[in-house]
Amino acid sequence: MLIQGLFYLFGTILVLAALGVISSRNPVYSALALVMCFITSAAIWLLMEAEFLAVVLVLVYVGAVMVLFLFVVMMLDIDLAELRQGFTRFAWLGWLTALAVIAEIVGVVWARGGLGIDASRGGVASAADYSNTLALGSILYTHYAYPLELAAILLLVAIVAAIALTMRRRGGLKQQDISAQVAVRSQDRVRIVKMASEKRP
Repeated sequence: MLIQGLFYLFGTILVLAALGVISSRNPVYSALALVMCFITSAAIWLLMEAEFLAVVLVLVYVGAVMVLFLFVVMMLDIDLAELRQGFTRFAWLGWLTALAVIAEIVGVVWARGGLGIDASRGGVASAADYSNTLALGSILYTHYAYPLELAAILLLVAIVAAIALTMRRRGGLKQQDISAQVAVRSQDRVRIVKMASEKRP
C-alpha cells in the first residue's frame, strides 16, 4: 500500500513537472522543471527495483547534462519576446504534431490490445542476491552487443562532428597557428637597433 501511494505521489509530481517544462515561459524554469522530472522518474525506478537506472539517471542527466544546460541557458542572451513571437506563430504546427503523436500512441496501444501489463497483480520482489546491474550488463553485452557498439560509434561521430563544427574557421575570429608558432625565429621577432649616443646639452 505504501509503495502504491508513493508511486501515485511521484507520478503526479512527474506529470505536473512535465507540464511545467512545456508551459513555462522562462527557459531556466523549464530546465528546472525538467530536473524535477528526472528526479521523480528516478524515484519511480527505485520503486520498481531498478536502482542502477535510477542512479545513472540522477548522476548523468541531473548531475551533468542538466547542470550544463542550465549554465548555457543562463549565459546566453535569449530574447524572450522574440521567442514568444515565434512560438505563437508556429503554435498550429506544434498542435498538429502533438495530435499526430497522440494518435500514433493510441493506435499502437489499441492495435496491441493494451499495454500488455496486468495491473491487478503487483510486481514480484526480486531475490536478495539479485543484481540488476549484472543482469543489464549481461544482456547488453550478449544479445545487444552489436546495437550497443553501433550506438557508441554514432556517439563518437557526433562528438567529432560537434568538435569540427566548433573549431571551423570563421571570419573575425583569432585562432592559433601552431605551425607558424613553431617555425618562428628570433631574428623575426627581435630587432636590435644600434644608435649613436647623444650628448646632453
